[in-house]
Amino acid sequence: MEYQTITVDITDGLGIVTLNRPDKMNALTTQMRAEIAYAMRETAKEARAIVLTGAGRAFCTGQDLGDRSDATQIDLERTLRDEYAPMLASIYDCPVPTIAAVNGPAAGAGANLALSADVVIATESAYFLQAFTRIGLIPDAGGTWFMPRQMGLAKAMGAALFADKISARQADEWGLIWEAVEDGEFDAHWRARAAHLAAGPTAAYAAVKKAIRGSFGKELEDQLETEAHLQGECGKSRDFREGVLAFLQKRPASFEGR
Repeated sequence: MEYQTITVDITDGLGIVTLNRPDKMNALTTQMRAEIAYAMRETAKEARAIVLTGAGRAFCTGQDLGDRSDATQIDLERTLRDEYAPMLASIYDCPVPTIAAVNGPAAGAGANLALSADVVIATESAYFLQAFTRIGLIPDAGGTWFMPRQMGLAKAMGAALFADKISARQADEWGLIWEAVEDGEFDAHWRARAAHLAAGPTAAYAAVKKAIRGSFGKELEDQLETEAHLQGECGKSRDFREGVLAFLQKRPASFEGR
């Protein structure tokens, strides 16, 4: 696919997918959703970690209401099923760790696009906004699933009903994201975090994602069985042997990943 709305770079095992419509604050179009889904799937074949970020001053401001001649005539149900769901799945189900580096406002579906990543790192000047009720809609793009799991029912309900801006610092304190970072340190910080994951034990990271996400709704006994099975698989890996050897030899481990 020839990308028109995003850019993709893979260097030293790290893939960076950048939403590249800065003049539209990276608002999502049909083309952009297809490109993101394709890029995530293809990049995961080569990269050991992937970062999703935005060009310009915004991360993503959600659906581009100017993408159709009459926004009120958009078939929202079809669009969410056929365009948003595959895009979100390509991020959430990605076999390698994913980071959303939120460089600016993340609003509407753009906020939930960020929340679909494994880890969200935001610059302090960024904010998250579930703007849907402002135009008579409900949070979509996974918002009603991500928010209550990450910051609790009370905060999720307030964010959805009032459609207030949630600053990056608030999002950090409420558990919606992993961390908020000072603007001047943001770029170097997320790049260092991403490089750490790209050099890590990728198979173990995949098992971590499977274990934690699968824990909801399980009894402890069942989760302990899941842990035992996944740990047994990890224990057979070269990365485990390398990690133990590096620990004993007091040196950094050199993981192979997948």
